[in-house]
Amino acid sequence: MSSINFPPVKEQLDLIKRGTTEIIPIDELEQKLQKSINENKPLNIKLGCDPTKPDLHLGHSVVLRKLAQFQQLGHQAVLIIGDFTAMIGDPSGRNQTRPPLTFDEAKENAKSYIEQASKILDKDKTKIVYNSEWLGKMNFEDVIKLASKYTVARMLERDDFTKRFKTGIPISMHEILYPLAQAMDSVAIESDVELGGTDQKFNLLVGRDIQRENNMEPQVIVTMPLLVGTDGVEKMSKSYGNYIGIDDKPQDIFGKTLSIPDDLIYLYFELTTDLESEELKSIEAELDDLSKNPRDIKRKLARKLVEMYHNKDAAENAEKEFDKIFVNKGTPDEIEEFNYEGENPVSIIDLISIVNFAASRGEARRLIQQGGVSIDGEKISDFNQNIQLKSEQVLKVGKRKFMKILVNN
Repeated sequence: MSSINFPPVKEQLDLIKRGTTEIIPIDELEQKLQKSINENKPLNIKLGCDPTKPDLHLGHSVVLRKLAQFQQLGHQAVLIIGDFTAMIGDPSGRNQTRPPLTFDEAKENAKSYIEQASKILDKDKTKIVYNSEWLGKMNFEDVIKLASKYTVARMLERDDFTKRFKTGIPISMHEILYPLAQAMDSVAIESDVELGGTDQKFNLLVGRDIQRENNMEPQVIVTMPLLVGTDGVEKMSKSYGNYIGIDDKPQDIFGKTLSIPDDLIYLYFELTTDLESEELKSIEAELDDLSKNPRDIKRKLARKLVEMYHNKDAAENAEKEFDKIFVNKGTPDEIEEFNYEGENPVSIIDLISIVNFAASRGEARRLIQQGGVSIDGEKISDFNQNIQLKSEQVLKVGKRKFMKILVNN
């Protein structure tokens, strides 16, 4: 093996500690890092992901970015695609059973997951494996032996299981097997360090125990905070509609970023960007300076995020477009077109639904009641209104959704 130029342990720890919630235990990590330098051997850094949905957002990027930092330090990033565990359904943070995916659904989602994750990771240096490779080969005897290594009492120490057990919400047996299956991933790849969100802490600790049971040196655990979404309340999630997608258009990334509360600006810089420590200190000083407008610092964050997932030109254009629409109250230069071939006049609620600007008729009604719907700049206030469409009218729904309606009859 060719010599690897690992930075000194202290320098590695400074980067690894950035933005982390816990490192368990820190002294073992120091020992592993020193050993890797002495033996000129990279550590296996594990990140497991169940491809339950095909789209990634900035919340997912937090742990992916930490994995990328380990890559930068010279270690081996191992991305485990949980195509097998996705069929169980991770119960972490859930108050009910998570619907499992089929094997084909998991495989299809994984393709998109890997493609988007490659915007953060160096794909050529990332080892990508599927846990069906080893979990799919286990027979029932293997499962019984694995289950014998952990007690029900210890499994019920897990917060979400404890709450569900006390309130009488069912816990299925396959959910109890999930942490054990995830632990076998650590055994299979001989994980030295495993990354995860704070909601994964229990599962990661089980991995340490099962590695010991297999006469292996236990992995160190590095947990990352769950990124709060643009609403400033709930964790970022597509379900809550408070997410910024890695594959979002530049204008959407820019606009959504400017909607986050001011008290989240530094956290977003720290967890979702690759700024150096000195740059982060400068951002912190700016935020503490009462003469500075947080909006300007937030614009810097928005430009940075667009540049990371697109490019510098896209970031500049997204800012110009934002100012045109929201500051100068104009319309975008490029508006998606929709060929309308239905009845004319048409109910405004039907029109919003037809162009997919609302998930339901109820949501369309709420948007109208909130004053968020207009045609050619004229606000629609009556959700029972029928609209006589003319070609090239512009429908606006909410702050960022525009559609040019082309009438073909």
